[in-house]
This record gives sequence, structure tokens and C-alpha cells, in this order.
Amino acid sequence: MPSPLLRLLLRRFALLLAAYLLLRLGFYAANYGVFAEASAGQTLWAFWHGFRFDLAALLVLNVPFVLLSFVPWYERNWQRALRGVYLTLNAPGLALNIIDSQYFKFIGRRTSDELFTITGDIERQAGQLVWHYWFLLVPFALLFGLLWYFYPMPAAAPEETAPARALQRMGQAMLELALVAGLTVLGIRGGLQLKPLRPGHAFVQAPPSLGHLALNSTFTFIKSFGQKTLERPAYFSTAAQLQRALAAHYPAPRPGAGQPDNVVILLVESFASEYNGVENPGQRSYTPFFDSLAQAPGALLMREHYANGRRSIESLPAVLAGLPALMESPFITSNFQTDELHGLGELLGRRGYSTSVFHGAQNGTMGFNVFAGKAGVQQYYGLEEYPRGARSPDYDGHWGIFDEPYLQYFARQLGQQRPPFFATVFTLTSHEPFPVPAKYQGRFAPGELKIHASIGYTDFALRRFFQTASRQPWYRNTLFVLLADHTSLGIAPDYDNVLGWYKTPLLLFHPGRPLPPTDPHRISQQADVPATVLDFLGFGADARQLLPFGYSAFDRQAPGRALFFSGGAYYLVHADYVAELTTDNQVRLYDYATHALPAAPVPNPPADKLRQYGDELRACVQFFTNGLLDNTLYKQDQ
Repeated sequence: MPSPLLRLLLRRFALLLAAYLLLRLGFYAANYGVFAEASAGQTLWAFWHGFRFDLAALLVLNVPFVLLSFVPWYERNWQRALRGVYLTLNAPGLALNIIDSQYFKFIGRRTSDELFTITGDIERQAGQLVWHYWFLLVPFALLFGLLWYFYPMPAAAPEETAPARALQRMGQAMLELALVAGLTVLGIRGGLQLKPLRPGHAFVQAPPSLGHLALNSTFTFIKSFGQKTLERPAYFSTAAQLQRALAAHYPAPRPGAGQPDNVVILLVESFASEYNGVENPGQRSYTPFFDSLAQAPGALLMREHYANGRRSIESLPAVLAGLPALMESPFITSNFQTDELHGLGELLGRRGYSTSVFHGAQNGTMGFNVFAGKAGVQQYYGLEEYPRGARSPDYDGHWGIFDEPYLQYFARQLGQQRPPFFATVFTLTSHEPFPVPAKYQGRFAPGELKIHASIGYTDFALRRFFQTASRQPWYRNTLFVLLADHTSLGIAPDYDNVLGWYKTPLLLFHPGRPLPPTDPHRISQQADVPATVLDFLGFGADARQLLPFGYSAFDRQAPGRALFFSGGAYYLVHADYVAELTTDNQVRLYDYATHALPAAPVPNPPADKLRQYGDELRACVQFFTNGLLDNTLYKQDQ
């Protein structure tokens, strides 16, 4: 039987959970329009899901109170002092959530430590804020009073007992303290999943807006500490100036488009351009199948394609939502992971597509399952969904399922998707430690780097996937988009430069009908994929709901471009010049044809190009940074 101290602690904690339920109800009522599209069942699930975040936040906030609760004093004065600690620790949490019921209307997300960055503004406007929002003092006073009034106090101190009984009680108290400590750590972590609980985990249900309801402001505020902040650029003083320099371009409707084709994206781990033969004539190739597919009828290889980042975690936001990686922290784990974001999954879902993401690693790896939901994808398939999971003989012992069996599984699962479907698979075998299944040892050319044999195996897995897919009824009605997440180990001198570190292939392939004409040598990037897919499907109008960084590869009116952030500098790649925005806000131009970055900037660049590309790069940086800081990525053109 639990001791009186433990029973008191549980009752006091239950009171806090009840208070946070009331806070969530208030937040829901104050922002009902944001959640109006959700059904009653979806809303109730968000409330239920929210208990997980409430528990984590309250445990972090109340660690001192939990420890003091095990002090075995029942005197009235001590219990009153303990109540004071309880109220003092939890009053800021109450205030944050009540304030956020209104602040959310302006920033579109739960608050973070940004409050510390606007302390001066708050001080200057304190009188005005109190005047306008005086009514928020009412629910704060009411909830604070309820916590004080209903705070459980012990009826009386337990009677003195014999020494043996006292020793037994002490032993029980130590066990209970250990149990509570373990459960506290588990609760703060959010469970036994691979990654600790973070704000992005709230966005696993549809519609994604319910993630804001499942969260609480105490949790997002605590989780924001330790994250690097972004400096706010102010290169352009008006939205009109920013838009002109940004050079956004959206595809126009194309005659003959609009067929409800399926779309399959194959995002291949570390599949850098350096390893294939089709982009490197005369050099050794580790990708014979990819080389043949790139030259097959119905295929288009974009030969000047670049990744937007150098980490796997940065690729999915670019490919699924057109968001390049223009900061040091990955978007998926940053303070901005709850910002408004609209991805291909959401836009195609509105058009009647069934949408899914497949990744053979443990569910939660790199937050892909969470981000998939954020991008509007309906279903996520990870290691847990694979037959037998980590107990499968197909498990590589490190990351997840080997590429060949997983791509076969993917091909089978596509046959069960409701057409038209949009599906993305992220492979994993060609990742450190670069394994090859035992039955294929020695089959693939070892090359000079350990990754080479692994790349050969992944290329073989792709061959087997297309062989299986080609026998399926959906195959000829499908656009395949094959690209890499980033580059990896390399030895070729031509790729040992800033551009080479991001150089990856992009292959578009449709076995059933010709692709629209385009220049295969135009610059392209991962962030072009959403606009390219929508343009091909004839949903060019929907592309205006995407971020303005990417262009459709089929849009012949737009010049191609690529963006990335490397070594503290920003880069903008065009077919004639590469612009660099340095850490001291200087713009340099490099001749794209020589790929001589960063050694030799053009000594006397054309003034018009220096101004045009410098403004375009600054505009992209300002749009990206301020859009994240203010949660206005989709509002800065207004």
C-alpha cells in the first residue's frame, strides 16, 4: 500500500493535470477557428495526446517539489511551506499558457524562449498590454486560487510506531523515492521511444494544426532552452522590395497535364554524383543500374543538381516541403519545428491522393515520422511496421532493414495503396558503417572507399525494385523521382570543393508517357521537387501554396537555382555564377563553370550580376530567417 506521502504527492500532481486540462480547454475555445476543420474524434484524441506533454512539462517544472515531498514532516507549517513551493513553481506555467491563448493568434505557434528576446518590448508596452489583456488576469487568479484551495493537505501526522515499524517505513520510503525518480525520468523523456519527447511529436495526427492543441506552452518554453537563436536580417525594409529580390516563380498551367498519376520518391542515402558513371564519363562507376535507367526512354537526368544540406535530417524538409537548410540546426529538431508548414503530402492529399512515407529504421529516427505528419503525409511506415521488425533476418544490426528487402516490401505495399498515391521511401544501407548483406559479400566492387561496395549494393536493390515494380498494374501510371539525401565520402578531385560537397543526382522517370521538355543542364535542387511534382501533375496553381525557394524543373520561364549554407556562409548557385554571402555580409561571385569554390572569386564581377544575385541571396536569407522567427513563411508576401 502506498505511503501517505506518496498518496499526497499523486493527488497533488493529479490536481496539476486537471489544471492543465482546463488550460487546454481555454486555449481551444480562444482559438477555435484554427481547429474547426477537425472532427470531434480528432479533437478528443489531441486532448488525450496532450496529457503526455503535460506530464513531461509538469515533471520538469516540479522536480524540487517532488524531492521535498519525500521529507517525512507532517507539521502544519512545513506542509504550508511545501504548498508555497508548489504554487510558486507552477504559477509561471499557468501564466504562460493563459498568455499564449492570445499570443498564439499573432505567432501561430506555442511560445518559446523568444519571450526573452523581446523583454525590452514587453517592458516598454507593459501598460498597454495590461490594459488590452486585463481579462487574462481573471483565469490566472481563478486557477491559482483553485490550486491553493484544493491542494491536498495531510489530515494529521501518523502515530508514532515501534522502531522496527519505523525502519520498515523508512525502507518503503526509499523504494518509493527510487520508483518515483525512475518514473519521473521516464515521464520527462515522454516514454521509451527512440528519441525524447519534443514539440514536433505533437504533429503526428491529422489535421496537423491539432499539434498546437496537444502541446502546452510550458513544454515548448522549456524545450526551447539551449537552442541556438537566429540573427534577424533586415536587408529589405518593405515586403515589396523583398518579393522583387526573392525572384519567386510559379509554374503556369500546361496543356495536356492533369492526369492523376501516382508519384513515388526514392530518396537514396548518400547516393552522391561522384559514384555514378553517367555523370562521370570515363571514370569507374559503382551504379550500373542507375546509369542505365538515366539513359532509358522516359527518363530525365538533371545533371546540375544539388542537395540543400549535408545531413539526412535536412533532406526531408527540402524534398517534401521545399524548405532548404539555411541554418546550422536542422528544422526538424529546431525551435521552429512547430511553425506553419505545407508540404506535398498535404497538397496532394487535398487532391484525393493517399500519401505515405517509408523508412526502414526504428520509428522516430531523425524525427522523420513526426515531420511526415507535419508535411501532411497520412501514413508512416518504419521498422515497427516491417514484418518482425528488428527480429527480421533482413535487419542489418545497426540502422534498420537492408535496402533490397525493404525496397521489395515497399513495392508490395505500393500495390495496396489507394490510387492515386504519393509515396516516399528513404533508404539506409549506404550509411556508415556501410554494410553489405552476408549473402552478397564480394559481389560488388570494393573500390577505394568502404562506401563504394555499399553503393553498389544499393544500386542493385534499386534494380530489383524496378524489376518488381514494372510487373505491377500501377507502374506505367507513375512518376518516379530518384535523388540523394546528401553526399558522403569522396576521393575524386573534381568533387573536393564546396559545390562538390552538395553535388547529387536528380532523376525523373515515367515509364508510361514522355516528360515535359526541359534543359537537363539547368541548375536544380532538392527544394525544387514539390513544385516539379505539382507542375507535372497539372496542379501548377497549387504550387503557389509552396515556399518560394524552389522552381519546377519543367518551368522553362524560370532560371534554375540552388541554395545551401556551408561554413557559416550562404550560397546561391546559378548557371553562370555562384554567389556567396559571407559572415561579414559581403557578396562574392564565383565562376560556376570552374567550380573553384572557395579559392578564387571573380576579381571584377559584372556589377549587374553582383547586385542581382547578391539581392536574391539576401532576400532568400531574410525570407527564410524572419519567416521562421515570426512564423510567417507563408505570410511575408502580404
